[in-house]
Amino acid sequence: MSDVATASGGRIRSFVERVEQLEQEIAELNEGKKEVFAEAKGEGFDIKILKEIIKLRKQDQDERDEHETLLDLYMRAMDEAEEPVAKAA
Repeated sequence: MSDVATASGGRIRSFVERVEQLEQEIAELNEGKKEVFAEAKGEGFDIKILKEIIKLRKQDQDERDEHETLLDLYMRAMDEAEEPVAKAA
């Protein structure tokens, strides 16, 4: 039984160490990402807009079209809801 526990312990250690290594790599990549955004900001670019572009590029065209359609629909609904209130005032 001790051989089985030792073998299982070795596999567990292997998994844990691999995940720890990946977490370190992710931290390094995130630091690199921060540096790129800082560089862009230093050159006068709006980081919020850059992040929005990145988000949109991850979507396919159908998702983007649906998002834009819903956004437009909701904005129009809000505008129409405000008009009677503004006229009453």
